[in-house]
Amino acid sequence: MTAETPASALPRVAHVMAGAAAGGAELFFERLCMAQAAHGVPVLPVIRRNAERATRLNNANVPPLQLAFGGRLDLRTGPRLRRALQAFAPRVTIAWMNRAARFTPRGDWVLAGRLGGYYDLAYYRRCTHLIGNTRGLQAWIIGQGWDEKRVHYLPNFATDLACTPPRWPAQVPEGAPFLLALGRLHTNKAFDVLIRSLRHVPHIPLVIAGEGPERAALEELARREEVHARVFMPGWAVDPGALIRACSALVCPSRHEPLGNVVIEGFSAARPVVAAASQGPTELITHGHNGLLAPLEDATALAAALNEVLESPALAHDLAQAGRETYEGTFAPEPVLRAWQDFLSTVED
Repeated sequence: MTAETPASALPRVAHVMAGAAAGGAELFFERLCMAQAAHGVPVLPVIRRNAERATRLNNANVPPLQLAFGGRLDLRTGPRLRRALQAFAPRVTIAWMNRAARFTPRGDWVLAGRLGGYYDLAYYRRCTHLIGNTRGLQAWIIGQGWDEKRVHYLPNFATDLACTPPRWPAQVPEGAPFLLALGRLHTNKAFDVLIRSLRHVPHIPLVIAGEGPERAALEELARREEVHARVFMPGWAVDPGALIRACSALVCPSRHEPLGNVVIEGFSAARPVVAAASQGPTELITHGHNGLLAPLEDATALAAALNEVLESPALAHDLAQAGRETYEGTFAPEPVLRAWQDFLSTVED
């Protein structure tokens, strides 16, 4: 996609998202719709009813259609969605994840399912193309029997945080070092491993920005590990980019992470990233070049990697700069939007 491309030459695209109120895929859906529209692409976002998401899209001049996307007894969403797509006449319709794929009909458009994880492909039987946001996911889909010509890799992009002013969390004195982790307080995120690692990372505070069902268990674990005085869980961050810019290292300890948007955000912010070697971070990080990887479930090894970054400013700087180069080359808006534009313009049933 270039600035010279006339709007009339840009293919129309409908994005159908029936996901949760918060989540990595949902956030990227919003960013992609807004960015494509800002570049002149005619975009129809269709969302599960959500006032906050609708407000954000409306404020970006990308008004969404809101539908129920309910259970098996929801007999109205399907026909309403079909009529809306017929009226909009997209060249390509993207069904984001399982529920959207179940509701989105075939029609005079290419129907592609966009996956951000290792989902049940039975939901995507109407789709003629599938999109994975990692090369590992692309390879897995092909391994499930899909024609490789109908399986595509289209990465996520992250907001450019390089010029975002840093902001220290209220629990940490301004200018003081701290570790930062972001995400839902869920067992998949392995914040329990990160808290256990803190016993081997002296003095430095840890901020885990997120919310979820594991809060009480994590708080109790921090007390048992005798690190509770420097573990802070303030809930979801209003401006996570500013926190990332302020942190000494961004940590992604997940035991299951198909992509790892937080890693890309760390690259964008030019902060050193330390991650457990789950699927997504392993694909994103070249150990010792643009980040450090520790074995899954290994609190001692994670602590050693964190100490390595904290004790060597030169290493932290080099990792951060290499991460920023990775972001600019692959995960910044422009290269990702070009890849999406190529897909939307050339994909055929």
